[in-house]
Amino acid sequence: MVATIAVLLLALIAIGVPVAASLGLLGLITAELFSSMPLHRAIGDIAWQNSTEFLLVAIPMFVLLGEILLRAGIATRMYEAMARWLSWLPGGLMHSNIGASALFAATSGSSVATAATIGTVALPEVHKRNYNEPLFLGTIAAGGTLGILIPPSINLIVYGLLTDTSVPELYLAGFLPGFVLALVFMAVVAVACLAKPKLGGDATHYSWAERIAALPDLIPPILIFLVVVGSIYAGFATPTEAASLGVFAALGLAAWTQTLTLAMLRIAFENTMRVTAMIMLIIIAAIFLNFVLSATGVTDIFVRFVTGLGLSPLETMLLIILGYVILGCFMETFSMLITTAPLITPIVIALGYDPVWFGVLLMVLLETALITPPIGINLYVVQGIRTKGVIGDVMVGIIPFVVAMFVVIGLLLAFPDLALWLPKQFY
Repeated sequence: MVATIAVLLLALIAIGVPVAASLGLLGLITAELFSSMPLHRAIGDIAWQNSTEFLLVAIPMFVLLGEILLRAGIATRMYEAMARWLSWLPGGLMHSNIGASALFAATSGSSVATAATIGTVALPEVHKRNYNEPLFLGTIAAGGTLGILIPPSINLIVYGLLTDTSVPELYLAGFLPGFVLALVFMAVVAVACLAKPKLGGDATHYSWAERIAALPDLIPPILIFLVVVGSIYAGFATPTEAASLGVFAALGLAAWTQTLTLAMLRIAFENTMRVTAMIMLIIIAAIFLNFVLSATGVTDIFVRFVTGLGLSPLETMLLIILGYVILGCFMETFSMLITTAPLITPIVIALGYDPVWFGVLLMVLLETALITPPIGINLYVVQGIRTKGVIGDVMVGIIPFVVAMFVVIGLLLAFPDLALWLPKQFY
């Protein structure tokens, strides 16, 4: 039964059926094949109950927040400020790509938005300063992945909803691993450019006066981060309310910089509606599929199968990690999160692992899938904003960063407190 469902899902995705339609069709087919009850009649109730879930309101709010920061030019000024402070390191502006991605990730909650925003600002520098193009592109694609790990993350919200895990705890757990991953990325660039200086392009020099003058441009994203995340942990707001506060703060900053216009708002609202509609359709279809899998007993069968293999908890976890790595080569990350989290998390809990820790590990695995060929979406985002060249350049440049992600996965397995230390301090 489990094998049949897996084959059907991969077949639907392989022939180009949109993810939401694939999940919905799979739910209907599974209900027809393996249940004597008319499970399809629950679609309306499931769609209504979950589309009115208060926590999900945070998704359009965070999408809109990122759109406003991009359209207001705040992201561009932030990147230029990071360049002045980090370009002295071996690798120059490649460190700025990663640093700016980490800072923008702390406001947008989206990997695709992070990669697209930083890539648009950074790419003109490749040929201007003679950087090694594949490695430079790799820093943009890898840096963009930080958007789903560093709070506020949309994917962590969805994981919390699907697995009934505390979103504030997940946000705290994502802090340290997110910034450790950013530092590991920067270490990869530094080592590569020390070993082969030509990779790092022409040296860029800024005076201390120029660096200090750029500091005000770092204040807006830090302010947004403090408003959103600070309000949650101060007990002042829920994640949804905090996202709304972030939008108001972003509108205030746009007004302050005189970039708040009706035309800018129209574009931001249109893009927000388009992205939110796509996400919500996938979520509703996936929740219906999960309902069918539970009603037909597939979830229980799968859990019993994995726990009955006789493997140790670590061996089982390594098997799960391998499964995600393979799946990430062929499946889009958001749909992978939606379809697998409700199935895998009960197994992880049964093995004695913390669901908050697994949420962070899962985000790193999804980040790996974002830059793993042939489906890695960040590869195509970066390629899409280039004016010339082939996607093979991006795929070559991303290899050392994929290795870096496996290093962080190993650290999380060896030292669970890397993710759990901060939540323990608060809870």
